Amino acid sequence: MSAPRTALLQVVNAPGPAGTRLALFALAMGGFGVGTTEFASMGLLPFIAEDLGASIPAVGQSISLYALGVVVGAPLITALAARVERKTLLLGLMLTFVVGNGLSAAAPSLEWLFVARFLSGLPHGAYFGVAAVVASSLVARDRRGTAVARVMLGLTIANIVGVPFAAALGGALGWRSAYLLVVLLGALTVAALALWVPRTRNEGMASPAQEIRALARPQVALTLLAGSVGFGGMFAVYTYISPTLTELSGLDIGTVPWVLAVFGVGMTVGSLLAGPLVDRSIERTALGAGAVSGLALAFFALFVHVPAAAVIGALWIGIMGSIFTTSLQVRLLREAKDAPSLTAAMNHAAFNLANAVGAFLGGAVISAGWGYRAPAGVGVGLALAGLLILSYAVQRRRQQSLPAG
Repeated sequence: MSAPRTALLQVVNAPGPAGTRLALFALAMGGFGVGTTEFASMGLLPFIAEDLGASIPAVGQSISLYALGVVVGAPLITALAARVERKTLLLGLMLTFVVGNGLSAAAPSLEWLFVARFLSGLPHGAYFGVAAVVASSLVARDRRGTAVARVMLGLTIANIVGVPFAAALGGALGWRSAYLLVVLLGALTVAALALWVPRTRNEGMASPAQEIRALARPQVALTLLAGSVGFGGMFAVYTYISPTLTELSGLDIGTVPWVLAVFGVGMTVGSLLAGPLVDRSIERTALGAGAVSGLALAFFALFVHVPAAAVIGALWIGIMGSIFTTSLQVRLLREAKDAPSLTAAMNHAAFNLANAVGAFLGGAVISAGWGYRAPAGVGVGLALAGLLILSYAVQRRRQQSLPAG
């Protein structure tokens, strides 16, 4: 049987080093905008509820609908657009993102906001999936991990700069101004993508059926499962970190945003470390990150009552989360070379499922009366479960004598 034809993009008029940096910057800009709208919404809930005359839990459903849009849009858009030239697809996805956030800013009712947030989430996973494929095609094979990490850097920096700024802007000028800021970020990204990202050839691109069949491969399915379970540990803690810090760590509520910024710094540091580590070994980096994530969550659970330790724990969890997500993203690109876009997009859908699982289980143990330390314990269990799934995938791959990355 002949080896499957590689479908990684062949760049037309491939840019030089400076052009490559600008292209990666443009792709990261999109990640910055997406990260800002996804996480800033959590801080805007009280303002939206007051303006629309709804309860905070009711408005909170808009966040769930955004996540649902990610899960639906990642496979649907990527599969249907498998033959679309990648730059054109990126532009279309970002324009959809702009429209969705524009409708969010204009929402006259809660029902309107629900539809707008679902629409805003649709391009999320597909954008990161296609952006990862384009980024990896712009550099040499041994630099692909670093290129993908640079794209993800936009998402992590959003947690340091974009989210706090959008929340502050929403509090000062009204919640709609925060979504208008995201619209501006999206528009600037469209311009940057148009100017700096090179067009790609269509030869070798996967058909929709080929993209979908890739999901049935054991290594692809196991990697996605490991991400949807293992990454849930981080979200079990992050979702309830505000009351955890005030109730257990004894921190003032005004200090919480700074701790969240520390978490964002950790994610950014993790993205910077992930590239070189993944370039050396995908498997060792993924397994190591999964194992150390469990240790970080256990540290947080044991010492959260000590303010300094809680801050260190938040930083540590952020670092390992970024390394874990990047290594799984690159692993998927390796395992589905002939259909990379869908599997890369599904990685983000898997992490949104992890968000839902972690938040649900963390809330369940709190409701059961086990206290705010319990979500971190749940996180340890999820991290270990994800590590076991990934270990099985790696072992199975070695038994098949496949070349390791």
